[in-house]
Amino acid sequence: MPSKTKPLDATQLNAYEATRDLAAELLQSVREMQAGQVQVVLSPVTDARKKTGLSQSQFAALLGVSVRTLQGWEQGRKQPSGAARTLLAIASTNPKALLAVVPPH
Repeated sequence: MPSKTKPLDATQLNAYEATRDLAAELLQSVREMQAGQVQVVLSPVTDARKKTGLSQSQFAALLGVSVRTLQGWEQGRKQPSGAARTLLAIASTNPKALLAVVPPH
């Protein structure tokens, strides 16, 4: 497995990839999943949303962002900034406080 401390250059990456047995790696992954050895790790954003009990669309509306932006945060493709980070911290530590500002339907 490549080092996690330093990125591989193109030659090193090609050499590493040439030694991989993807079929064996996939089979091992399936075995680990079946044995319950794999845990799904939620992003802090997903965790905060789930604590509120809101759907992605509801949570995105509450934060004033698009569902696509929220999905980017949850998948780690984007990072929230400014006020969004503060609201996410509130949602994570005190979801009831954030839900208190949700207007009634």
